[in-house]
Amino acid sequence: MSVTTESTHIADAGLPQPSTAEVRDFVALLKPRVMSLVIFTALVGMVLAPQSIHPVLAAISLLCIAVGAGAAGALNMWWDADIDAVMSRTRSRPVPAGRMQAGEALVFGSVLAAFSVVILYLVANWQAAALLAFTIFFYVVVYTMWLKRWTVQNIVIGGAAGAFPPMVGWAAATGSVSFESIVLFLIIFFWTPPHFWALALLKSGDYAKAGVPMLPVVSGEDETRRQILLYSLVLVPTGVLPFVMGFGGIAYGIASVALGGYFLLLAWRVFSRRSAEDAAPAARKLFLFSIFYLFALFAVLLLEACIARLL
Repeated sequence: MSVTTESTHIADAGLPQPSTAEVRDFVALLKPRVMSLVIFTALVGMVLAPQSIHPVLAAISLLCIAVGAGAAGALNMWWDADIDAVMSRTRSRPVPAGRMQAGEALVFGSVLAAFSVVILYLVANWQAAALLAFTIFFYVVVYTMWLKRWTVQNIVIGGAAGAFPPMVGWAAATGSVSFESIVLFLIIFFWTPPHFWALALLKSGDYAKAGVPMLPVVSGEDETRRQILLYSLVLVPTGVLPFVMGFGGIAYGIASVALGGYFLLLAWRVFSRRSAEDAAPAARKLFLFSIFYLFALFAVLLLEACIARLL
């Protein structure tokens, strides 16, 4: 190898490698599965609101909320690239996998965040835009940059970020926040710990390797199971509140009680089944059912509201 060629290789080694990111990598930054839940819960908040919003404005508002959620996901992946590279379920993400430079994710997320907030302000109102901006800030700064790496309560407090979308949807339609939208917030807020801790029981080794202070890593699996049961005992009656308060109908009342009862049964199984052959299946079943539980509750509320508007 010549001296010139060798010096060129040495110089190139200190330069950032060119990006090989494709469209699908930018889509992955948006966390589409999380975004779908955000869109759905925001839609429910919007439809349940007492004031209607023009369909075109509603569609644009939902798009803004979705883009804002995607922006938060992109910024999360930018900041967490180091620990994502260590964990098996996240190491294939665009930044830790080396298909995208961290700076690209930062710029992409920042531009989308600003765009979503400004457009929501223009098509809806400042209250909805302010709530969306706060949601992005809470998820990126409060949860991702602070809580996630520093406290075992990361999911409990940070879960608020995922609970804001129905309030944003409600605010987009009404320009205000009400007790009903706060109840929708609380359902998601109390749902998040048992949902995520069930996954954490299955992935505790990953979190320990990455140095993330998740509850099973810091306090042990037995304490995690106890906390799952305690939060489930709070979640289930909270899930019935829409019926008690009158903005959920008979169908919702029946669904919330039946689904809540089964949720508690699965939480009890997670708490009580601790043998190696029973613990993981119980946690996995609760994790999967928790997704269906939240979707079903909001779907029934949406269906009832749509039927009421048609009658």
